[in-house]
Amino acid sequence: MSKYKQLHRLFSGDDMGVSEILASVDREIETLKQVRALLVGTAAATPTGKRAQAAKVAAKPAQKVAGKKKRRLSPEGRKRIAEAVRRRWEAQRKAKGAK
Repeated sequence: MSKYKQLHRLFSGDDMGVSEILASVDREIETLKQVRALLVGTAAATPTGKRAQAAKVAAKPAQKVAGKKKRRLSPEGRKRIAEAVRRRWEAQRKAKGAK
């Protein structure tokens, strides 16, 4: 019996038991899982090049990188970088003014 006929029976007043509905839903879920597995298997194997690499990366579940800490810049490091950038800008201004 097609799923549309089952739904029609359900809403038309014919009594379809809850266990029958659950069994039908379980069968549909299993079918969809099988279809998805087939599609994922063929999609990862079929394309080539950059798209294939992107598909493989997208197909893998996201993994947390354990043990890596966020790198932070110390206040002293920030000051050194800011001073170096200012010296660079000053040198560029002097070079531009000399032309």
